[in-house]
Amino acid sequence: MNRADFGVIGLAVMGQNLALNVEGKAHTVAVYNRTAQRTREFIAQKAGDKSLIPTYSLGDFVNRLARPRKILLMVKAGAPTDAVLDQLFPLLNKGDIVMDGGNSHFNDTERRISEAEKQGILYLGVGISGGEYGALHGPSIMAGGHREGYEAVKGILERIVAQGPEGPCCAYLGPSSAGHYVKMVHNGIEYAIMETIAEAYDLLKRGLGMRPVEMAEVFGGWNRGELSSYLFEITVKILRYQDTETGEPLVERILDTAKQKGTGKWSTQSALDIGTPAPTIAMAVFARLLSSLKSERMQAEDTLPGPDPRFVDVDRDTFIKELFSAVSLTVITAYAQGFRQLQDASKERGYGLEPSEVARVWMAGCIIRAKLLVPIRQTFRERSDLPMLFLLEPFLAFLKEHHVGLRWVIAKAHDHGIPVPIMDSALDFLDGYRTGRLPANLLQAQRDFFGAHTYLRTDEEGVFHTDWEKG
Repeated sequence: MNRADFGVIGLAVMGQNLALNVEGKAHTVAVYNRTAQRTREFIAQKAGDKSLIPTYSLGDFVNRLARPRKILLMVKAGAPTDAVLDQLFPLLNKGDIVMDGGNSHFNDTERRISEAEKQGILYLGVGISGGEYGALHGPSIMAGGHREGYEAVKGILERIVAQGPEGPCCAYLGPSSAGHYVKMVHNGIEYAIMETIAEAYDLLKRGLGMRPVEMAEVFGGWNRGELSSYLFEITVKILRYQDTETGEPLVERILDTAKQKGTGKWSTQSALDIGTPAPTIAMAVFARLLSSLKSERMQAEDTLPGPDPRFVDVDRDTFIKELFSAVSLTVITAYAQGFRQLQDASKERGYGLEPSEVARVWMAGCIIRAKLLVPIRQTFRERSDLPMLFLLEPFLAFLKEHHVGLRWVIAKAHDHGIPVPIMDSALDFLDGYRTGRLPANLLQAQRDFFGAHTYLRTDEEGVFHTDWEKG
């Protein structure tokens, strides 16, 4: 019997493309999907002379794999993944390797690792970024879990991922749920950068009255410089795309309600749980939630007062120059908060993450790949425990050069009633971080007043409580 050296469960587009990617690197791949018809269609449309083995039961799938079995699970996160694992685990042997490539919550990954260990199965939580194109041509892979399992599949994974400026964009990042946690924060940063670009688009559209094709030139110029990245690249293409039915820019025909799959929300929830400040990522989630209130916003537009959004008193070139400062600083702040969260989570959860290695893995293949990750990696290589990117060059100099522009753009947006929650949150975060004495002393006094929560003093050691009613 011909046996495969790799297996893929789940044949939605990502699973199909990853199977084809692995097969294209000289591997025989067994595939299985709960719905047999999808397997038949995939084989009929994609197989040709490829080394793909279709299977129509989990038992047959497992039997067609050479040992130790190497299985990639590309199933919807949550209950569907658990359902497959409940059937799969009893069929496997000690030393077999299972990789969950979905966007699973890190707590689920930790539970599944514990279950796998009972049978001696090597389990990996594998964050995969790059979308459908990346899955076929080279994604970024963030692996966590059993180190022994990773070493067994490392050769295959490094051949199918994107090749960055410093090697394959794949790495073992730490034990337990490290891989899925890093992917979750990656998506949080992704949310923030996307919202930053959307706010810039809104300012150019409503403030300056620019057409999408004109905006494409602005974003294209930025993409050729320090802001060069995948998200800016696709923004240019989107702005230039014409609707075949109307002949108008397609972006203007898309309903302004953004959806989410949960990873940005999870990233924010975890930041709150571990006590790390990530307000810019959080605001990106809230911006999407606000966008979903379409009917309410339409009513409020006719009811609530506000200024004229048009920048009639602003020079276009000057505004675009300052907007570059605002966008750049906001994007860097999103990265800075994300890396800070990874460091804090690593300490709390015992991941042992190396920020410089995370930056390297994100240099190609993933959605947030960007030129900025080169200096970010170098900065963390110089000081792996750096608490905030802006404390070292070149980011300190960049902040000094561009913070005035960020302030000016936000003030102009507020004057004209255009919401910029992401840019606002970035500036407030930076101002808060650079303030030696914040007004939290008053908060502590209030907490002590109504709840006897106590407080610390600046001039004495110890814990204090005051009977504030006595005056």
